[in-house]
Amino acid sequence: MNLPEKYVKNMKELLGEEEFDSYLESFNDSRLYGLRVNTQKISTEEFEKICPFNIRKIPWIENGYYFSEEDKPAKHPYYFAGLYYIQEPSAMTPANMLPVNEGDKVFDMCAAPGGKSTELGAKLKGTGLLVTNDISNSRAKALLKNVEVFGLRNTLVINEDPRNLVDKYRGFFDKILVDAPCSGEGMFRKDSKLIKAWEKNGPELYNAIQKDIILYAADMLKPGGMMMYSTCTFSKLEDELTIKYLLEQRPEMSVVRPEFYEGFTEGFDGLSDCVRIFPHKMEGEGHFMALLKKEDGSEPKYYPDFKGNMKKIPPELEEFLNDISIKIDRDELYLNDGRVFLIPKEASFITGIRALRTGLLLGELKKNRFEPSQALAMALRAEEYASVVDLSVDDENVIRYLKGETIEIDDSRVARKSGWQLVCVDGFPLGFGKLSNGTLKNKYLAGWRWQ
Repeated sequence: MNLPEKYVKNMKELLGEEEFDSYLESFNDSRLYGLRVNTQKISTEEFEKICPFNIRKIPWIENGYYFSEEDKPAKHPYYFAGLYYIQEPSAMTPANMLPVNEGDKVFDMCAAPGGKSTELGAKLKGTGLLVTNDISNSRAKALLKNVEVFGLRNTLVINEDPRNLVDKYRGFFDKILVDAPCSGEGMFRKDSKLIKAWEKNGPELYNAIQKDIILYAADMLKPGGMMMYSTCTFSKLEDELTIKYLLEQRPEMSVVRPEFYEGFTEGFDGLSDCVRIFPHKMEGEGHFMALLKKEDGSEPKYYPDFKGNMKKIPPELEEFLNDISIKIDRDELYLNDGRVFLIPKEASFITGIRALRTGLLLGELKKNRFEPSQALAMALRAEEYASVVDLSVDDENVIRYLKGETIEIDDSRVARKSGWQLVCVDGFPLGFGKLSNGTLKNKYLAGWRWQ
């Protein structure tokens, strides 16, 4: 692999000659593949029992596993059920290390395609609020899909420039993750095409962006709140020097030392509480992380709880809601152009923001009927809906359903012989279907179908 001369010089200065040779040798190692279990849907113990792949634990990620190159986890029904997310092992670390508690208001600032957001949302366990954002509209759409496949409930997906959010969210969030745009030096080993991008847009370009973003994030953090800054690059300009810039500009921020795992490297330039992952020391491509705390600052402004606009629930919606055993606060229901949303009470600030998702879309009111959404299906558990079609993973009807085909069902095996059914694989929801005379009309979302 032909590495840029400037990059080689910088890495030799960073690591020293001898360690740099070890780093270069790591380019000969096989690429690593990882998946992270969605603990909101399944425990790691349960997943290990049903997992069809050759997996082994990632030692520093409680719900992370390496899988073999021969496995194809993205072409398995469990992937469509949202049981795991495919993610490079070191990239799992920032969301893993950010201490998210149930009830927190969390912001993932540069979130697409959603690997870190899905973990943050799983940690919230359906409580609090997750706001997940990406400035790119096309990338935000990919983010939306991953959020919904994972079954996250109290989640907003927005598409904004962070500078437009500061005044609206000032002092609002308990936890913020900034996985900043970067030059991607840690990905050279995984994808050599990134080298050309680095030669065109190197650390200097990204550092200017990172300096703005990290200040916006600090201003949106609540006093006492915590922030994780991370990159997949090795450049000190984008890593330690960006953190030093933050500490100079926002003296109320300080670096907190997280738990160090075997193989982690301390940060450079006096920032020993920062974490670096190098591929010649750990089985991961490479990452930089700084966990930060906002010690003090002005108190956040008052944000009233969100109030829905459905003073009277239409009977067709009421009938459907009676089939769901999860608690739904009627004050959080919001009707917009026939679509019914469940919007978290913490989301009182959603007006004036470009949003792809303003809460959980329950479904759509149509003439004399209510049609539930794909997002709702993914957010439910099998036991939370009145009638379920549960298919074995080996049943050919699983793939047929995921392809959008009509399937025949033994209606003696379901609670209701007609009407809406929650279609599951081994007890994990995939989507909805409508049953009549043993035939299930497929309602699986067209854009998600098995290709």
